[in-house]
Amino acid sequence: MEEFRLQKFLAHSGVASRRSAEEIIASGRVFVNGKRVTDPATKVTARDKVTVDGKTVTVTRTKTYIIMNKPLGVLSSASDDRGRKCVVDLVDLEDVRLYPVGRLDYDTQGIILLTDDGDFMQRITHPKYEMVKTYEALVKGEPEEEDLQKLRTGIELDDGMTLPAKADVVKFNGPNAVVKIEIREGRNRQVRRMLEAIGFPVLKLKRTAIGGLELGNLRPGMWRQLKHRDFEALFGKQEAKKLKFG
Repeated sequence: MEEFRLQKFLAHSGVASRRSAEEIIASGRVFVNGKRVTDPATKVTARDKVTVDGKTVTVTRTKTYIIMNKPLGVLSSASDDRGRKCVVDLVDLEDVRLYPVGRLDYDTQGIILLTDDGDFMQRITHPKYEMVKTYEALVKGEPEEEDLQKLRTGIELDDGMTLPAKADVVKFNGPNAVVKIEIREGRNRQVRRMLEAIGFPVLKLKRTAIGGLELGNLRPGMWRQLKHRDFEALFGKQEAKKLKFG
């Protein structure tokens, strides 16, 4: 069970700000499991009985859900032992420990979700839900219809056959082409490997949507918190209502 510093517990319960909570604790007005506590760093959990002036308080912590346009050269990780910048470093929220939902390659830009809600993360990433991810890949050369059909029926990679994907050329860039591809899996560097397998290596890759949730006009490095309509875009209106995220 998650532990909180007592001052943070009081702040999340709505009793006071963290600074005011320190003063309340120091004044001897707070009891934990019947004992007076004056140290704001005391650790408590939701199972502990915390009272202020004789009134029981409970933490009402709100979960956080974020959509970000991950820039190139940033890790889809909560930390890195080599000191490289991670997606969580780009979010300036206090008292929130976020984790990226799934992965996006270091050299790939685009939509990534971050949260502190394990159930939400599971609903997005578990293979049984086959959440669709949409990419736009600038590839070397111009794939023909027969090349794209290979992606639509499944490609044999070194870790097995892929699920059928949707794939279309959406525009040309000189001698190269931009391929829009939708997959329902999350293997390591999967889109790059699929396109390379049919002879069209990726020059640039961007993930533009997860489910029906599109990146929109978020610039690289920018983020915002998800709104009700975003959950509906991810899961559908009825499913979003049933899941009760947000």
